[in-house]
Amino acid sequence: MTEIHPGQRVAVLADAQNLYHTAQSLYSQKIDYGSLLKKGVSGRELTRAIAYVIQADAPEEETFFEALVDIGFEPKIKEIKTFGDGSKKADWDVGMSLDAVTLANHVDTVVLCTGDGDFSRLCSHLRHEGVRVEVMSFRESTADELIDATDTFIDLSARQETFLL
Repeated sequence: MTEIHPGQRVAVLADAQNLYHTAQSLYSQKIDYGSLLKKGVSGRELTRAIAYVIQADAPEEETFFEALVDIGFEPKIKEIKTFGDGSKKADWDVGMSLDAVTLANHVDTVVLCTGDGDFSRLCSHLRHEGVRVEVMSFRESTADELIDATDTFIDLSARQETFLL
């Protein structure tokens, strides 16, 4: 499915950690999630918008989580795991993938907001199942294999004034 039309049902899945770290490292700015969601939907029918976030016990977190809800995202929150050696890890790759596969029967398009190449196989699977796949991320930090596996790639760097705060 390669056409875009107003009746399409869309799910927008945003990898908040990936977007945050990329926006910070490239531009020292934050993501405008309202603009991200608006462009992701692009006049189509929003079925679900999920932002995958990591809870790091920072003071401004609750305000950010509440803002996501106000914008229209459902935040899914995971705590950072600390291992015996002191290293920390938290990611949503499996959770995002499972949600995308689960939603595939209920939407026409899945918009992944991430540059993580680990999602390229997911994109290929969704497209094989007849779901249109779009990726929105910063080109400088987006894996080539992810771009190659999508129907459409939207470079957030090309419109910094729209997608950054």
